[in-house]
Amino acid sequence: MGKLDGKVAVVTGGNSGIGLGIASEFARQGARVVIFGRNGERLADALRTLGDQALAVQGDVTNLADLDRLFARTAERFGKLDVLVANAGIARPLPLEHIDESNFDLISGVNFKGAFFTVQRALAYLNDGASILLITSGTNRKGLPGFSVYAATKAALRSLARSFSTELAERGIRVNALSPGPIETPLFEKMGLPPETIEAFGETLTRQIPVGRFGKPQEMAKAALFLASEDASYVVGAELVADGGLTQV
Repeated sequence: MGKLDGKVAVVTGGNSGIGLGIASEFARQGARVVIFGRNGERLADALRTLGDQALAVQGDVTNLADLDRLFARTAERFGKLDVLVANAGIARPLPLEHIDESNFDLISGVNFKGAFFTVQRALAYLNDGASILLITSGTNRKGLPGFSVYAATKAALRSLARSFSTELAERGIRVNALSPGPIETPLFEKMGLPPETIEAFGETLTRQIPVGRFGKPQEMAKAALFLASEDASYVVGAELVADGGLTQV
């Protein structure tokens, strides 16, 4: 018997990395899973991993019409929603003096606006007693050069977890945040940096992590499962840090 038997879960950015790890674990635990992302090819690959009981919807979290379509299709296929994971995110590290308006708008649009409206547009479809999970980052408390905009958007999500919790408490909807540390995902490859820069950055980070390694998507999935399930029935407005001790010791 799985911890999410009979539940319906939506995971944005569920076609790779942490999102796919969460979607896969939720499916193993009995949930009917819907993944949402921009890349149709990766969605198709992810769907083959998740199996016939899953649904993939292509779209962009910054487009409200796409979000409306996501939840309408979810309800059409599976009924109302029990678990929502706002995971879609983007990182484009740049020094402060090189950040232009388009870079700022891109990162804040996906990470902050996208997560905010993902939750807002889901409200009409969420069952009372549902669980919402916002994926933050250790950068919201540990300064890293080049990540000022990214870190600010993740700090905003930490704040939203608290605000949303107070607004949705009457419906019994729990909102929490998961803060991953450095994880072995394609995110680093998508940063637009040269491979040697990514390698050097990874080595520097690894030396700072007490456990001496990057985390795995499956480890984040287990943490997300706890927050999404009844095991966390008394956990509201919290942020679970899973970063190998990077920001904690």
